Amino acid sequence: MKFMKSSSLKLLNPKSLRFLLLSGFILSVFFSCENDDPELVLPTVDNVEVGLNNNEIGVMGRDFHLNVEVLAGSKIDLVHVYIVPVDAETYEKFWSFGVTWDEYKGLKNATVHKHFDIPEDAVEGYYDFVIKVVDENGAILEEKRNITIYKAENLPVDPQIQEFSVSARGDSFRVLYIHSRGGYRDPITQEYGNYNVNIDKEETLSAVATISSLKDDGKIYILLINKKHNHRPESISSIDFTKAIVLDVFEHTNMEQKDRWTNFDYLRPNFPNISVLPIGASVDNNLPNPIDISGIKAWESGTYYVGFIYENTTHNMNLFHYIEVAIEGF
Repeated sequence: MKFMKSSSLKLLNPKSLRFLLLSGFILSVFFSCENDDPELVLPTVDNVEVGLNNNEIGVMGRDFHLNVEVLAGSKIDLVHVYIVPVDAETYEKFWSFGVTWDEYKGLKNATVHKHFDIPEDAVEGYYDFVIKVVDENGAILEEKRNITIYKAENLPVDPQIQEFSVSARGDSFRVLYIHSRGGYRDPITQEYGNYNVNIDKEETLSAVATISSLKDDGKIYILLINKKHNHRPESISSIDFTKAIVLDVFEHTNMEQKDRWTNFDYLRPNFPNISVLPIGASVDNNLPNPIDISGIKAWESGTYYVGFIYENTTHNMNLFHYIEVAIEGF
C-alpha cells in the first residue's frame, strides 16, 4: 500500500510552518473570545417585606406596604411590581396590577420602601406578587412572592384607629393632638388642624390609642423617637430600642371580638403611672424591664415622633400612626 505525501507541507520551510501555526492559533483564540458573550451579573434583593410585617395581605382600596433592598449587578434601571393571577386559582373575574418606579435609576443599591393603594376594583383572591429589577447591564431579576387580597369586610380582624390623643401635663393640662378632631390643637385659639405643638422639659407626656375591630391576641407599643434618627418603625419587630423611647406597652390575649380596645384602662396594674413619662426621665416605660434613656437617644431639644404600633399576633395584622411634637428645654 502506498501512502500519499502531503505536498503542501513539503513546500513549507520550518519558519513558514511556525508562522502558519502561530497565526492559526491567534485567530482561533480571537474568534473564540469574540463568540463568548460576557456573563451578565444579576441584581439581588434582600430584606423583602410584602405587606405590613411581611403578612402578604392586601386590602382593596387601602394602603399596601412594600420594602425590598436592591443591589444591582451594574446599576439599577427600573423596579417593577406586578400582581398577577395564579394559574391554579379561580377568580370572580380577571384582574392584574402593576406599578413601576424609575427614581432609583443609576444607583448601585437602594432600599425600595413604598406604600401604594390596592385598587378598589381589585378582585379577592390569592395572587403572585412579582418584584422585577431591571439592571442597566441588561440583566433582569424576578423575585416571586404571594399575596392574598381581601375585601375589608372579609378580613379576620381589621384594626383601625378609632382615636389617638397626645397631651402634656405640667403646671396645667394641655391637649396637643386629637385624631378625631382634626389633628393638632392650637395653644392659643384651641382650634384643631395643622399646628405646631410642643412639650417642655419636666412636663409629663401621655398618649392614648383606641383601636377598633379586634380579637384574640395583640400588642401595642407607644413610642417617642427623635426625628433626627430617621427611624419610624411600622412593625414591632422593626423597633430599634437604641433609638426608641417606650411610653407604654399593653397587650390582650384570648380576647373576644371587640369594637373598641385601648391602652387607657384603669384595670391595668399601676395605671396610669405606667403609661405616662416625664420629659427628662432616666428610664422609659418598657416592660418587663425599663430601658435607660441614654446614648444616642438621650434627651435633647428638637422634633420628635410620637406614635404607636399595634400588632395582632394571632392574625398578623398591623396598624401604626405617628405625629410630630417639639421637645424644648434641653
